[in-house]
Amino acid sequence: MELYDRVSLTNIREAVEQWEETTLQQTLAQTPERQPEFITASSVPIGRLYTPLDVAGMDYGQDLGLPGEYPFTRGVYPTMHRGRVWTMRMFSGFGTAEETNARYKYLLSQGNMGLSVAFDMPTLYGYDSDAPEALGEFGKCGVAISSLADMEILFAGIPLGEVSTSMTINSPAAIIWAMYIVAAEKQGYQRRQLRGTLQNDILKEFIAQKEFLFPPDHSMRLVVDTIEFGTQQMPLWNTVSISGYHIREAGSTAVQELAFTLADGLAYVDACVARGMKVDDFAPRLSFFFNAHNDFFEEIAKYRAGRRIWARILREKYGAQDPRSWMLRFHTQTAGVSLTAQQPENNIVRVAIQALAAVLGGTQSLHTNSMDEALALPSAKAVTIALRTQQVIAHESGVAHTIDPLAGSFFVEALTNETEAATLHYLKRIEALGGVIPALEGGFMQREIAEAAYRYQQEIDSHRRTIVGVNEFANKETPAIPILEMDPQGYERQLQRLHAVRSGRDNQATQNALRRLAAAARAPTVNLMEPIIEAVKAYATLGEMCDVLREVLGIYHEPVFF
Repeated sequence: MELYDRVSLTNIREAVEQWEETTLQQTLAQTPERQPEFITASSVPIGRLYTPLDVAGMDYGQDLGLPGEYPFTRGVYPTMHRGRVWTMRMFSGFGTAEETNARYKYLLSQGNMGLSVAFDMPTLYGYDSDAPEALGEFGKCGVAISSLADMEILFAGIPLGEVSTSMTINSPAAIIWAMYIVAAEKQGYQRRQLRGTLQNDILKEFIAQKEFLFPPDHSMRLVVDTIEFGTQQMPLWNTVSISGYHIREAGSTAVQELAFTLADGLAYVDACVARGMKVDDFAPRLSFFFNAHNDFFEEIAKYRAGRRIWARILREKYGAQDPRSWMLRFHTQTAGVSLTAQQPENNIVRVAIQALAAVLGGTQSLHTNSMDEALALPSAKAVTIALRTQQVIAHESGVAHTIDPLAGSFFVEALTNETEAATLHYLKRIEALGGVIPALEGGFMQREIAEAAYRYQQEIDSHRRTIVGVNEFANKETPAIPILEMDPQGYERQLQRLHAVRSGRDNQATQNALRRLAAAARAPTVNLMEPIIEAVKAYATLGEMCDVLREVLGIYHEPVFF
């Protein structure tokens, strides 16, 4: 059902033309516009005025529909935030497990609704804290987790059967997840009770973040292993969070973020189907993770277009019958790349705008960055302000009182349609290259992102794009905000605990478990989750398990594309 008939559109076109020739021209003659062209954060031109002419072909039923119904443009749930507000899930982790545990308890006491774990760089690369490769990186960008003992301390006093936990980790995701599962079981909970999300999106690592260990094919095997295991044993767990966030942080446009993320998601669907899994068995637990950048309307359009594209492809291409398989559910984090070290208090405003876009775009959960993250890991004061930003939006702004309030905006709907068309064009280009893995191995996505990042920086340097406090309205004042300081004894305490684990465990049992893991890794059809869980129970360390997998699966070295 089209919204406007031909007669109405003709009348509107005539009215717009008359306005342009008279009222508009008179104003422009006296007061020219601020700049010759206006663009989005992705350098897409923005029109002066949007009217029904810009959405003339839109079919309400096919393109918009109703909330909680196909194609989910207006949201995946019928009542959206009127039923319950989004999960406020603050991303946190630093130093030792003890320090991060204290931060989690503080956040929960302040109204945080779910946990989100940031791991330090050695953990992300599968090294123990005392490995030579880890020197100088302990706890600096997240919490250090080297063994089950660390995981137990990380969640001490936090009932894992009663909270949902998101974990941002990729190559060692299966191992870290296994540690979480075992820690929860030791608290007395069963696997089927656990709720949370595993980021586990290795494809975006090859495209953008570069925290990969194993070659792409072997990496995909591990992801499918986790999806298969979760589908069979952990029905409440989102087994992979397909992440556009890091693609955007690397410098992509909004369209590139959406297109490459959806392409990665479809690659996981293909891999699971090839494993013999039925799409409706695993697709309802696939989730997504997007960035919320500065361009308010572009971000909202991105989320709405993403839901529509995913729903159509899962239903039409893959034949999914369960409506839950059609739903693109997603977490959002405000844009770390938009934070400035100059005038860091300005970041509070940026984050508020970005968070509002995520909420109006229909996010299911949200992390808001802290004002000091361009300088250091967030202080307690800064993270509290970031959490309060979400709470003010939820309880004071009124934007959660109705569903998809920007629907029907000529600008938003036109931008949604443009984003969808541009995203589908990228998906066709990737398909023509043979799929995601051949495309990334040939450097296609990497080059596209690099070019977009270069163009964006040129626009800043030429003052075509204003960054407040950086290239305009700058001052030379030194930021005067408190900076988080970690426990100076934390590293030594971590090493002592790691050495105690190695000396106190049954090392014969540990070595036997590691040998079984190696044998399973050599058998391509064996799911590695149970052998990993058994190694975790034997207190094998992260580094020991990753070393086994590095030996069997190999290490990936990215070719030079530029």
